[in-house]
Amino acid sequence: MRPVIPYVTAALLFGLGVYGVLRRRNAVLVLMAVELMLNAVNLILVTADTTVRTQLPHGGQVFALFVIVLAAAEVGVGLAIVLQLYRLRASVAVDEVPLTETAPTPAVVAGASTGEAR
Repeated sequence: MRPVIPYVTAALLFGLGVYGVLRRRNAVLVLMAVELMLNAVNLILVTADTTVRTQLPHGGQVFALFVIVLAAAEVGVGLAIVLQLYRLRASVAVDEVPLTETAPTPAVVAGASTGEAR
């Protein structure tokens, strides 16, 4: 087997994933781009496993399995965060996410304790 073709394919997939992470504004599309990058890494691990069997038998396949498990956990946590963001902001645009938490003003807290609507 010629390992050049899977390595080039993995490099293209990884580059496409990096482009998707850097250019997309939608959080779901960013998660899909991260999954694309993880699949490129899986392709590299399995290809390396088939070309270098003498040192560590089935090592690349085991690492690929670990990457698949981590990707599943990332999808679960990432989608939970995206759904909570959509519930709070009604948008999943990444550039609209506040990175710092602002403390509520005392007037808002006092109004909330008396039952007044904000």
